[in-house]
Amino acid sequence: MPKLVRVIRIQIDEPTLARTRIAISPLNELVCGLALLQRNPDVVPWPYDGWAARARRILRTDPATAPVQLYFRLGAVSPDLFSSIPPGALPTITDELDALRETPADLVEEQFTKHYPDGEPDFLRPFRTDPVAAFDRLADGLAAYWDAALAPYWPTMRAALDEEVLLRARALAADGPDALLSRLHERIRWERPVLTLVKPLEHAMEAVNQRLLLVPLIFSRGALMCSGDHPEVVMVTYQSRGAAVLADGPAPVPADRADRLAVLIGRGRATVLRALTTPATTTGLATALGLAPSTVSEHLAALQAAGVVHRRRAGRRVLYGLEPTGTALVTLLDSGAAESVS
Repeated sequence: MPKLVRVIRIQIDEPTLARTRIAISPLNELVCGLALLQRNPDVVPWPYDGWAARARRILRTDPATAPVQLYFRLGAVSPDLFSSIPPGALPTITDELDALRETPADLVEEQFTKHYPDGEPDFLRPFRTDPVAAFDRLADGLAAYWDAALAPYWPTMRAALDEEVLLRARALAADGPDALLSRLHERIRWERPVLTLVKPLEHAMEAVNQRLLLVPLIFSRGALMCSGDHPEVVMVTYQSRGAAVLADGPAPVPADRADRLAVLIGRGRATVLRALTTPATTTGLATALGLAPSTVSEHLAALQAAGVVHRRRAGRRVLYGLEPTGTALVTLLDSGAAESVS
């Protein structure tokens, strides 16, 4: 007997098709990475295997990440608010976690009523009874997991995603949405006006006068996600090019390719300063650089006192980033060093 093929069919009207856009989503990358671990409880295939071993160790040993276990308990179909529409084309993880923290109670009520007509599972009840505290706890757990498991890989992942978005945006501008959708992924079929996603779920929906948002994911590994709870946006995720970057491990922190910067402020502070081209927490930096948190804190305090680094609170996290003078310092001295070596 032939294997039954299950699909999601999305009927898309002309206004929705005309509003096709592309965005990245660090939060959906995180959620999709957790799903990858869940789908492969024994061995995660290449090129995700090295990352998976690290991620499982973090989930097992870091109590701050405990709230993300929620994603292992959600079913194949769950409320979109737990992996929501990105708030812009190029959001940061902080942007998306801030939006998650601000999830309104009426949205929880609406989506829970839709997905759990007979009552939500016990583990989700706090999101209905005390959504502010529940979403704060979840966002804190996601932030801790991001800092330890994904932030070290994000620079190379982001570079691959930027290339993917640029490629697809050019195709959209040059050939239109029909050509873009027809070449999007081997398990996505476009036969106007129906977009078909081949996955182990049978479902049909309509997108009428909405916006179609395409989100490439490094962690997809062929798994397609579809978001249909939002009144204005239908989100479809797909496998991005560039997943092989994970095989190389965390993004390396440049060594002393800029001796002048190390001579000027010290090797440790130079390493931390370069790493802050992407804003990060003390814990995230310590994990990425292999330094003790106390050492990173000391370097950050000195760099902040010098006016080259700023400190910003994002929910319950404290993020450090480069001031314009810090960016100039890294750019000028590093580029000068590169020129002298070449």
